[in-house]
Amino acid sequence: MRFSDSTPETDLPKGVRDFLPLKAAKVEYLQQQLQQVYTAWGFRPVITPQLEFLDVLERGFGEGLRERTFRFDDRQSGRLLAFPPDMTPQIARIAATRMSERPLPLRLCYSGRVLRHTEQQAGKDRDIFQSGVELIGLDGPEADAEMIAMAVESLIAVGAQEFTIDIGQVEFFRGVMDGLPLAPRLAEQVADAILRKDSSELKLLLVQSELEDNTCEEILALPRLYGGREVLQRAEKSVSNERSRKALDSLAQVLDVLDVYGVLDHVTIDLGELRGLNYHTGITFQGFLAGVGQTVCSGGRYNNLTEKYGFSAPSTGFTFSLLHLLFALDKVLDERVVPSCDLLIFSTGENLRAAQQLACQLRNRGYSVARDILDRTQTEALEYARQMNYRYMAVVAEADRDVEIISLLDGKHQQVSWQRLNQSDFELQ
Repeated sequence: MRFSDSTPETDLPKGVRDFLPLKAAKVEYLQQQLQQVYTAWGFRPVITPQLEFLDVLERGFGEGLRERTFRFDDRQSGRLLAFPPDMTPQIARIAATRMSERPLPLRLCYSGRVLRHTEQQAGKDRDIFQSGVELIGLDGPEADAEMIAMAVESLIAVGAQEFTIDIGQVEFFRGVMDGLPLAPRLAEQVADAILRKDSSELKLLLVQSELEDNTCEEILALPRLYGGREVLQRAEKSVSNERSRKALDSLAQVLDVLDVYGVLDHVTIDLGELRGLNYHTGITFQGFLAGVGQTVCSGGRYNNLTEKYGFSAPSTGFTFSLLHLLFALDKVLDERVVPSCDLLIFSTGENLRAAQQLACQLRNRGYSVARDILDRTQTEALEYARQMNYRYMAVVAEADRDVEIISLLDGKHQQVSWQRLNQSDFELQ
């Protein structure tokens, strides 16, 4: 029977899972590919703790994260501890308290796991794998464009082919809504209808308001401001306030830089995108793969976060959900990721010294090599090697005797002299 990752999970809390070798190899591959992109853009890794004091961590929470935080008493300090539900506040704390004397900007990247309380419904992860970057100390369109271009390059690096990056601008929406005489509850319902692009409900909600007709028209235009660069022209005609116009100008400059980077084919503008409204301060974006409803990455500008830790610095960044990426690219990764070892060494004689020496020599040359230590037949060892995805099996008798190397891919056998195996240019073929 083949080993697989499809065995039902038992005795685990809802929202967490085991990752067997194939899935684990895919997650590791995603992390490595993303890290290569981050490094190429000049970002340096930091590692955050899995426990923080709750009162410190909460300073950086956006709305919604407090209720999703696992917390408990610390017997040593008597204070409440928490498992971080998101890594961005941790990076902000590190930048503000540990790196505030460093020259700006800080280009920091990370990869790790966070825990979140979730609803009881099926399919919600509580153990979340994140990988992302934070650019601290730079404001302006070029910095925003850098984040979006990096997200595009990252998706290409992990094998995504059909995907879009939806770009929003929360300041555009705030300019439309600023100062309007709407009750808080009605304002929330209006924002939710815009987010869902439900124009019918939006009309009904605006009927309940006492807004002037031209203001209602500006709000009703928001769900329709979706598409390519031509959206900016339509948006400019639909608003009259200076705050929204300034936001459009900033967005236009971001698109100019993205044009230089050559990634505009992957970009869509969505001025009705309001996720992160209470957290972000300008450009926002989300990454979607074709046929997958969940976002695989999200990011944007958040200029007020490090200030909550005593260090004011404009910031932007993005985060990938590795599990969402894994779900979206599972079949693509089957062609890229094979969790295999190079060689299993089987010894036919009682003297194991030759087999052990060969294992050491090949490991020193960079091959992954395991000794078949169990007392079993060559046929049994060969079946084990097939099931465990070894590329080759070597049958060793004594030193100075030829070694039989069996390819598990095509079943071919070859005899290789001990002298040839000891030459530095020997390669498994």
